[in-house]
Amino acid sequence: MVKTQTIRCIVKEPRDNPYEAIKFVGGTNSDGSRWKQTQQWAVDGIDSGQWQFDSLGTDGVSAKVVTATSRFGHRYIKTVADRDVPDNLLKLPPCP
Repeated sequence: MVKTQTIRCIVKEPRDNPYEAIKFVGGTNSDGSRWKQTQQWAVDGIDSGQWQFDSLGTDGVSAKVVTATSRFGHRYIKTVADRDVPDNLLKLPPCP
């Protein structure tokens, strides 16, 4: 069974390449506890079919999170609404 989670925050590393900027993604579990995992963990979970993610922006709009490959061969996550620019995730607040 596929597990579903909402990404509500990120941890970024300053990089010129936006595909490598996100290091961690996080959110809140149904019991109120917080979770945080690496972007690679999220990529692996989506690609294996074990996890589905959506992103909840500060405007309250939800978008499906998918994996993609940059022109440099780097696997990353993005929202469907972004097309090829990972702006929605990059605009999320920092994880505590």
